[in-house]
Amino acid sequence: MTSTGPGSVFARIDRDVLGPPDATRSSLTVRVGSREVLLSPEESRTALYGPRRDAALGAAVWRQAVTEAQRESRGGDGTGRLLVVWLVLPGLYRNLHRILRRWRRVARADLEAEAVLAVLAAIETADPDGPDTGRCLVKEAVNRMWAYAKRVTREIPVVDISAFAETRNAILPPEERPRPPEGWEVHITPPPDREGLYATIRFAEPRPRQDGRQTGTRLPDLVFQARRHEEADLVGTLVLHPAGARR
Repeated sequence: MTSTGPGSVFARIDRDVLGPPDATRSSLTVRVGSREVLLSPEESRTALYGPRRDAALGAAVWRQAVTEAQRESRGGDGTGRLLVVWLVLPGLYRNLHRILRRWRRVARADLEAEAVLAVLAAIETADPDGPDTGRCLVKEAVNRMWAYAKRVTREIPVVDISAFAETRNAILPPEERPRPPEGWEVHITPPPDREGLYATIRFAEPRPRQDGRQTGTRLPDLVFQARRHEEADLVGTLVLHPAGARR
């Protein structure tokens, strides 16, 4: 049987179910045909995963364990549910190690926690008298571990959230940013509706004056009224003035 680390979720479940060596352990009374068999937790596991496992005895173990778990009151100590989870664990190790070898960034404790949650949820709808009760519980846990691992590996890690936030918050507002000594600023004011700005805006220099002389500056302060066509409603206003000039 595969061992678990002392700090893992599975290891804590082992300790809770088995307790110290001299502790009184819960037992499971199962009926096989016309006889009743009293099994300790270890004997129950051996019936399910041992080299000489008996199919009829294994089915009886799952049936009794799931039945007792489903009968537990919500305010109880959860001993029955914990036993079912513990019985499922040996069926999870192969896939657990496959996932850990494939994706080293996935935490083992998280995988184990996902598996336990899957088993606890599956107990509620499990059929104790079904032919594959144990296999269904194991499958639910395995599927959830794989789904969790694939979801985590698609996430993009952020190295330093606080540094990223500080950099983002350090950006100066527009009115405080340094302005170039020469240049132009464009300010577009859309109309007060949700349609936005639909007209095409073109930039052009002013025409020469009638006396043939150009204006003193190129692209002086201008205001364009943008419309779809001459008869249409106003769709926005564009203001162009030298950078740093008073607005």
